[in-house]
Amino acid sequence: MVPIKLKGRTISRGCAEGEVLLSRDPISFLGSVDPETGIVVEEKHALAGKSIKGKVLVFPHGKGSTVGSYVMYQLKKNEAAPVAIINLETEPIVAVGAIISEIPLVDMLEKSPYEFLKDGDIVLVNGSEGYIELLKSEGCKTEG
Repeated sequence: MVPIKLKGRTISRGCAEGEVLLSRDPISFLGSVDPETGIVVEEKHALAGKSIKGKVLVFPHGKGSTVGSYVMYQLKKNEAAPVAIINLETEPIVAVGAIISEIPLVDMLEKSPYEFLKDGDIVLVNGSEGYIELLKSEGCKTEG
């Protein structure tokens, strides 16, 4: 595997690596995610029933109430938060939530994360230096 390292924009400093959990749907942390467990509870969301706990959460952008920033903080306090976030373009609610929760966040990558990341890939998110690096790819998966 050829290493993939892409520059982006730093939103929240810090460094973390983990397993990718990918969503093409925006996320509203208020009402879409259970702050106690990290499970996505929004019924028709792409991640419904899945946990964001300990994952590198990849989603286009946030949506909804400004209280979402505080929900992200609650997730962190409850040890149910993602270890890092990658957005296409971060809006203020998610930016503030990531910063106060000390969750590394990078956006505006040189290439869309949807072009090269898959669920289960292992990535490093370096919010301090503004890049992500694909460390291990799950390769081709077939549905059985």
